[in-house]
Amino acid sequence: MLKFETELKKIKYLVLKEVAQLAIEDNMDKLEMLKIPYKILNEKQAEYRCCVYRERTVVYERAQLAAGFKPDDNLTNELESISDNDQIIYVIASACDQCPLNRFRVTEACRGCIQHRCMEVCSAKAMVRINGKSYIDQNKCRECGLCKKVCPYNAIVEVMRPCKKVCPTGALEINPDDKRAMIEKENCINCGACMASCPFGAISDKSYIVNIAKLLKEKKKVYAVVAPAITGQFGPQVKVGQVKNALTKAGFKDMVEAACGADAVVFSESEEFVERMKEGQKCMTTSCCPGFVNYIENQFKDLAENISTTVSPMVATGRMIKEMDKDSYVVFIGPCTAKKSEVLRKELKDAVDYVMTFEEIAALLGALQIEPSECEEDPVQDASTFGRGFAQSGGVTAAIQNFIDSKEIDIEFNPTKVSGKDEIKKTLMLAKAGRIPFNFVEGMMCEGGCIGGPATMTSLMKAKAQLIKFSKESESKDVITNKKVENFEKVNMHKHK
Repeated sequence: MLKFETELKKIKYLVLKEVAQLAIEDNMDKLEMLKIPYKILNEKQAEYRCCVYRERTVVYERAQLAAGFKPDDNLTNELESISDNDQIIYVIASACDQCPLNRFRVTEACRGCIQHRCMEVCSAKAMVRINGKSYIDQNKCRECGLCKKVCPYNAIVEVMRPCKKVCPTGALEINPDDKRAMIEKENCINCGACMASCPFGAISDKSYIVNIAKLLKEKKKVYAVVAPAITGQFGPQVKVGQVKNALTKAGFKDMVEAACGADAVVFSESEEFVERMKEGQKCMTTSCCPGFVNYIENQFKDLAENISTTVSPMVATGRMIKEMDKDSYVVFIGPCTAKKSEVLRKELKDAVDYVMTFEEIAALLGALQIEPSECEEDPVQDASTFGRGFAQSGGVTAAIQNFIDSKEIDIEFNPTKVSGKDEIKKTLMLAKAGRIPFNFVEGMMCEGGCIGGPATMTSLMKAKAQLIKFSKESESKDVITNKKVENFEKVNMHKHK
């Protein structure tokens, strides 16, 4: 039985489950979707919002997005498909709480001191004195934060919308008319940070659960490529082998570890790194995290040429499967929303057909009444310890170091590993300025790596412990000892053809 860490995750699961059920029954239409709120919510009393009517609207919009339609609170409008759109993350307008916008404000802790350093540092003259205490004129405030920094009592607090605070590119904006969150698609990298941070569940990712459910119902040859971060997602006692068994019961032909592709990536990326260094290049960055790649391309275009051309483990594994089984479909299952945008890239469309998150696969299994904890444990030995380690920050670096040492390659490998928007921005700023003491940058947009992804079902600390345990269970302790890498001999390991 699944346990949810928050009510938001539970509601999202229930909505996805209902949508998956409609797809399985081939009963997907607007009328049936309108019934979903009544199946999930208390009919007479609101539990989370102002009224039950608003709660129903929020659930209906969430159901639209789960089914691959644009979220719209106008019940008279026809459903608008967004399956082919590049944008993955959407705002559910009816769920947005229109959080307060004033970034800095003076609290009761203000003592009305004589020094008044807050007034001295304010170049906008927004800090005024009323009844002996400081007050911020919000019409003049430039939100520089200097007043907060100099206050000896910490009496000035900073309040930012959680969604806006975590956005690495500034794509999350506020609609000036209704004060709701809105996403500026040109700068959005689909990392899902805003989705994970919004305490009202007002931002979510579009889903392909309907498409995948239909493939399984039609008994197509569908392979599941599963990210190593899957370990522990269904509870600490559920083994990855049990998840594999559950997936085959659901109709997947087989489950393959994406970490197997990670091992192949180590071979390719290590060789590419050696080549680049011999050519005199100063630095190379990793390419396995689509959020990191999107961020560089969006915010640091001058550094785009430093990105490794080696494909991600997901793409490598997908291409390997399609090389071995031409008529197959490949579905990647992971914690990442940016992966949904990665498979839409023109140069990578040949590898993976659909991406679904851990939240979505849990809902699909729930709709099929398959409980992983009750399944038998199938053998899972596709990847090395280091390949599985890709799921945490530092994992790629450790794997490449292992490869260089094992092959006794004479090259100076001076890496740095960064995760989260702040670390990444700082490092890339140094790289842009040419002030870097390293020649290899491993970047993960989510703090802690993939195990801290926006669509996980368990906390980072719990997931990390489970990943370490799972990694140690691999029979291949080094990348070069994994014989399954031989399956990638005919696979194009680079983004270009």
